[in-house]
Amino acid sequence: MTDYPFLKPAFVAALESGGAVSPQRGWGPCHQTLNQGWLPLYARSDSRGEYVFDYSWADAYQRHGLAYYPKLVTAIPFTPVVGPRWRGTLNADQIWGAVSEQMAQQGASGWHVLFPDRACREQLSALPLVSRQACHFRWFNRDYQDFEDFLSRFQSRKRKNLRKERRRIAEQGIAVTRLQGGKISDQDWAFYYQCYASTYLKRGQLPYLDEAFFAAIREAMADQLMLVLARRGEQPLAAALYFQDGDCLYGRYWGCLEECDGLHFELCYYQGIEHAIASGLAEFDPGVQGEHKILRGFEPVITWSLHHLREPAFQRAIADFCREEAEHVRRYREEARSLLPYRRDAR
Repeated sequence: MTDYPFLKPAFVAALESGGAVSPQRGWGPCHQTLNQGWLPLYARSDSRGEYVFDYSWADAYQRHGLAYYPKLVTAIPFTPVVGPRWRGTLNADQIWGAVSEQMAQQGASGWHVLFPDRACREQLSALPLVSRQACHFRWFNRDYQDFEDFLSRFQSRKRKNLRKERRRIAEQGIAVTRLQGGKISDQDWAFYYQCYASTYLKRGQLPYLDEAFFAAIREAMADQLMLVLARRGEQPLAAALYFQDGDCLYGRYWGCLEECDGLHFELCYYQGIEHAIASGLAEFDPGVQGEHKILRGFEPVITWSLHHLREPAFQRAIADFCREEAEHVRRYREEARSLLPYRRDAR
């Protein structure tokens, strides 16, 4: 996946050059360049921005008088998206040697690989790593001709509900526009950042990413960006930013300045589906969480993380925990699949 956006040097540099990812923010870069490849590696002083929740593990360490932090993490900061986890050609022995040396040097409690794709998992399968599962939701393109073709696979009542939801946007006098790459103006970017920041400020938090990050990716990665804007007349209301590669669309950041019925679903889901169909993309990953995605055609899929704790007793404990958790995840996925809106003959 050579055009996977989140491992590109420009994306990583944008995260780190603006200070969003730094030791002061709990992300200490200690990346490894090994022969023909590059492995992202961060020394973490907390677990925020990872989306694989290990706070109970950290608490257990503390109760036993041990330090869970620093830990080493191979991940894309603030980006819970499945994909490759290194650039170039690396083998498991090279990776394990470099990571083991870093764990010893930094006194790290362990190493965690978050949201690796199948190829990475298979390549690391011989290492002493515990696999952990979670359930996310993803849309798959079944060779749909357009959005109506996609809806034609729904059960009748659920199809009507979705059409009604989309009609509410026009009924509120809202117009939606998709813009790609160089067609996104300075004014559009400024408004987008206002929306993005508002999602954090409403919760009394500062946004993870600053304007410098978005300015950098705009310059270096324009051909992989899409911005969706909602306006009522001349008044902008909301915005959502997407990334894409040759296979997949990734919904990443959204925000609104006015709450409107159905607007989040339109900007973050339906516009993404329409674009994926029109562009011939195979998948659309709208981001983590949200059971409301099920009735809108997003299918439950298993995602993975890999974990090694240097303390043997804790490594055994998390292995037991992850085995039990996997059974709960499996049952949840099956229940979620039973709620999908598709007709039985269209699945």
